[in-house]
Amino acid sequence: MEDSADRAAAAEPQRSLEVERKYDVDDATVVPDWTALPGVAGVGEAEHRRLDARYLDTAEGHLARSGVAVRRRSGGPDAGWHIKISTPEGKHEWAWPLGAEPAADVSDLPVPEPVVAALAQWASPPFAALARIRNERHAYALRDAEGALVAEFVDDHVTARDERRGTEASWREWELELGPAAPADAEGRAALFAAADALVSAAGGRPAASDSKLGRALTGP
Repeated sequence: MEDSADRAAAAEPQRSLEVERKYDVDDATVVPDWTALPGVAGVGEAEHRRLDARYLDTAEGHLARSGVAVRRRSGGPDAGWHIKISTPEGKHEWAWPLGAEPAADVSDLPVPEPVVAALAQWASPPFAALARIRNERHAYALRDAEGALVAEFVDDHVTARDERRGTEASWREWELELGPAAPADAEGRAALFAAADALVSAAGGRPAASDSKLGRALTGP
């Protein structure tokens, strides 16, 4: 039986900051050689992840107006409930374990109490289904000469459904998210991302028109 210490631990989220660059690419776009990036000495084998995320908001869209998103995502190493908060320095993410399987009807998806409590500064229940985003992801670890993670590159094939309008869309995009061995200073990070932009442009890609999959799902390309 779960005791109070266990419940307290479950209520406290894991916290992280995502610093990333997103790109729109066509189906035929070829992945560049990421060892051309500053500090990257090797690229790991592709790791396939099948991701399924369900996003919620209030009927009035309180979370969206505050630059906040909440989702339940299965698949991949970070499966769970996530709150994402957009800030100038990147996206702050708070994460909790998955918990029970969702109901077949996404309108009945229960939000765990710790997540509801964390969302209280922006919005209160009820939360309704906003979008479902499924993603066939191939992830690659970009490592330095010592094997430390400089960045993770992911090649995403996305299928998204706007639950409110009943519309669907699909697209391909890339993300480059900095890791622990990435430059810690702003100048170094800017140089790394500038090099990435050049590689993607040479391959035929372009900076993403939307800063999130949810945003694109709800507004279109």
